[in-house]
Amino acid sequence: MQNKLKIINDPVHGFIKIPHEILFDIIEHPYFQRLRRIGQTGLLNLIFPGATHTRFHHALGAMHLMFTALETLKQKGVKISEEEEKGAMLAILMHDIGHGPFSHALESMLMDDWHHENLSLLLMNKLNDEFQGQLSVAIEMFQGKYHRKFFNQLISSQLDVDRLDYLKRDSFFTGVSEGNINTQRIISMMNVCEEGELVIDAKGIYSIENFLTARMFMYWQVYYHKTSALAEYLLVKILERAKLLVSQGINLPATENLKYFLYREKSAATDEDIERFTRLDDNDIIHAMKEWQHSDDFILSYWCACVIGRNLPKTIISSHPFDKEVIAEKIKKTNEFFGIGNGEALVHEIKRKLLPYNTEKQPIYLLQKNGKKTRLHESEDQLLSGLMVHKTTRYILMFPRDISR
Repeated sequence: MQNKLKIINDPVHGFIKIPHEILFDIIEHPYFQRLRRIGQTGLLNLIFPGATHTRFHHALGAMHLMFTALETLKQKGVKISEEEEKGAMLAILMHDIGHGPFSHALESMLMDDWHHENLSLLLMNKLNDEFQGQLSVAIEMFQGKYHRKFFNQLISSQLDVDRLDYLKRDSFFTGVSEGNINTQRIISMMNVCEEGELVIDAKGIYSIENFLTARMFMYWQVYYHKTSALAEYLLVKILERAKLLVSQGINLPATENLKYFLYREKSAATDEDIERFTRLDDNDIIHAMKEWQHSDDFILSYWCACVIGRNLPKTIISSHPFDKEVIAEKIKKTNEFFGIGNGEALVHEIKRKLLPYNTEKQPIYLLQKNGKKTRLHESEDQLLSGLMVHKTTRYILMFPRDISR
């Protein structure tokens, strides 16, 4: 008999236990192993060279934090059965199983606006058939259909173990210390109120505010960094362009599975779509870009060369939209420099917006000593939450570096 109760050494959380055999079985499955070849942060390593960690890393870390959170709640008298523990850990382990190559950037390009959560659910259901229904509770929790609400809140809310792991992990691998949150302290403050919802012990308010500000800084400093936003945008544009060229009868070299999606017409997902999707990862896209930088199509080859050689377009960031005259001038210069007539394809305004804390959708509640609940942003003790309820928007103008010399 194989020992499935393994211990994994993780650079962020230390030793991670696998306390149930079914968890090991899922980790060993090809659907999950694919996550080793899907980067957690897309092309972010072009800006932060250390950011080469994967969705595989992150899923294991989130599973570990789920285990820690459930242990904490048990110590506070919350009854959690082994079946529920298994379900919650399975749900968080598989929450990203539907991510495509380069994570968020290519979701809509490959699968017609299919969100990764829809694909995760599809794959979970396939795995559930394979494992004779052992994932049924996990799927209920993932969908928010389980009768005890706090399980779904631990999986997906404004303060879930998914966010706790990716903030700490991305901070670690990018070296951006502003995101380094104290996950142990936050988890130790978690509780469940009488209604069965996840709450935070009131004395943990500043740890939560620190978490929210850390997340906001990570978005503007890392995820929405102007070059990061640009790299993600380029990936979408590259695949968009490739799909257009293929539809015009131009043959582009690509791996068999990527070719399948380039030629695929818009339609509901079939079994073959899903099967092929599970064989697609970052390597297919990188291989394609390496080939396409030599394409006869100027736009496609230019963008691919930008990414592969990390000679990225120039960017300017602003809190206001750019004037049409400024954009028109950049297009005119692009056409003149390259001797082309479609310079508008190389000049774009990218928009990024962030609401650090949403007071309407699943607000965070503080549990007072007298058993009463208070909304975080309405607490008399809050220092920062009231400032994080407004949306911030940034505009990024990208244009060829060659024309700015």
